[in-house]
Amino acid sequence: MTIAIFGNAMKPQTLVEVRHILDFMTDKGVHVLLSQELRQELDLREYPGFPENWDSDRQPENVYGEPIDFALSVGGDGTFLTSAAVIGDKNIPILGVNCGHLGFLAEVQTQDLNDILQKLVSHEYTIEQRSLLHLSVTDKESISRDNLIMAPNALNEIAILKQGLTNMLSIETRVNGELLHTYHSDGLVIATPTGSTAYNLSIGGPLMVPQSRGIILTPIAPHSLTVKPIVVPDDWTFDIQVSSRYDSFMVSVDGRSQSLSTDISLHIERAPYTVKVVQIGDNSFLKSLRTKLNWGK
Repeated sequence: MTIAIFGNAMKPQTLVEVRHILDFMTDKGVHVLLSQELRQELDLREYPGFPENWDSDRQPENVYGEPIDFALSVGGDGTFLTSAAVIGDKNIPILGVNCGHLGFLAEVQTQDLNDILQKLVSHEYTIEQRSLLHLSVTDKESISRDNLIMAPNALNEIAILKQGLTNMLSIETRVNGELLHTYHSDGLVIATPTGSTAYNLSIGGPLMVPQSRGIILTPIAPHSLTVKPIVVPDDWTFDIQVSSRYDSFMVSVDGRSQSLSTDISLHIERAPYTVKVVQIGDNSFLKSLRTKLNWGK
C-alpha cells in the first residue's frame, strides 16, 4: 500500500499528527509520500529512505511501482480543499484528519486516529463521490483566457465578490443560455452540495446532502429581498457577466482569490471528474449536522 500525506506545515499540531501517522505506517510497512512543505519542516533522519516526495507531475502508478491508494489531508477543511486541488483528477481517495475546528470535510478526530488508520490499512471503509465545479473565462473578444485561472476546479464553491469597499456588483447570470437574473448584490456564491455547509450556509443558503445532484446559487446581500437562493440540476451550465463601477471584481475558487476585469466573462459547469472522499466508521453527513451544527437543538 502507498499513501500520500498533505498538511499545513506551519501548524505544530499538524506536524505532531503527521509524525504519528508516519510511525504507524512504518510499523505496517506502508509506503508514504510527503508533500514538499511537510518534508521541509520534519526531521526525517529517523526514517532512513522513507518517505519519498510527492510529485504531482508523476503518474501515481510510477511511484514505488504501484498506485497511490489514499491521500491523508491533515488539518482542517481548508487543508482538505488544498489537498483536493493538488490531487486533481488523479483518482486518489482522500481521508481528512481534523486538526482544525468544525471539520465537515476533515471528519476524523485525532483521538481516534490509531483506530481509523488500522481500518484504512485493513480496507474497512467506503468511498463517496463528490462533484466539483469548473470555471473557465473568456475576454471581451470571446477568446479563451483559461490561463488566468490557475486552479479552476472547486469542491466547495466559486464565489463572485466585490473588490474592497466598492459599490455592489451587477451580476448577469444565464443558466443554460437563458437569463435567470441580474443580481444587484455584494456577490454571488455558486456552491456544490459538499460546499452547502460552507460559505453558502453562512449567507443563508440551503443545506444539501453531499450525494445530491444539484448546484446552489446564493446571492450575497442582494438589493432586492425577493431574490432568494435557488437549486438547479448539476448538469446545467452558467454564463456570468459582471459589471462594477470600478471595472473589476474578485473571483474565489475554494478560497483561492484573484482579481478579474469586468471585460472577462465567466463560464461555470460541473467538472469532468469527482473527488473521492474516504468514509470510515459511523461518520455521516446527518451525524455531522447533529454534532457539529447542533441541528435541532
